[in-house]
Amino acid sequence: MRLRTQLMLAVPAVAFLAIFFVLPVAAIAVDALREGTRAFARVFSLPAFWPSLAGTLLLTLVAATVSTLVGFAVALHLSRLPERVRTLYSFVIALPLTFSGLIVAYGFILGYGRAGFVTQLLGFAGLDPAIIGKALFTPGGLAFASSYYLIPRVVMGILPVLVNFDRAQLVVAESLGATSTQALWQVMLPQVAAPLGAAYCLVAAVIFGAYGTALALVGTQLHILPLQLYSLISETGTDFPAAAALALMITVACASIMTAGEWFGSHHERHL
Repeated sequence: MRLRTQLMLAVPAVAFLAIFFVLPVAAIAVDALREGTRAFARVFSLPAFWPSLAGTLLLTLVAATVSTLVGFAVALHLSRLPERVRTLYSFVIALPLTFSGLIVAYGFILGYGRAGFVTQLLGFAGLDPAIIGKALFTPGGLAFASSYYLIPRVVMGILPVLVNFDRAQLVVAESLGATSTQALWQVMLPQVAAPLGAAYCLVAAVIFGAYGTALALVGTQLHILPLQLYSLISETGTDFPAAAALALMITVACASIMTAGEWFGSHHERHL
């Protein structure tokens, strides 16, 4: 009876996963493999593919690393605050998750673009507005803008772990002669490495496949895989098997990143 109840409760989740993930991915795979491996060969032969792959990997590494470091620092600070204050700040920090990539990009253009509010203020301070405004439309500027909605994901993922962490361990370590930094590095970090690694993989997978913010900021001029896929669909519009092949590769890459995060988390927890 209990097994039957569990199976019945699992049906909605399985149906949701099948309809919104398995079936679309299967349809893309069928389209990509319609000609065997020739669609993949055409993708690999595209002049912009390898620069786009390198640009995507660099963007993912920079944005995910910065977001994880900043998000961990913010979550660590929030975990030390009273519960009511922490709840209020958590609500404010989670707000960027409700905005679409286009809205985020437009907001950054208004703030940090060539005529942006922040750019003009820095111009009054003696800096060159042209240089500052141009930086937003570079890979570094895209990583900066993307961190706006990646950092909250890290904070929301790691904050419960830090709130429930037994801080008496840090007190004991410091009473034995360790500094605050040593206690954080040698006592806390090894125990929260698994959820922190999972949070890193989550934001890495998000930025690897994201295109809305990048498209609004830099158009199709920046060499990253999501924009390469957008170009295949919107500009040529004829080689759908190649577009499906590239979409399938991006999906596999994002799924692999998430799988690596889950494996790291479970493997680390078994050794604690």
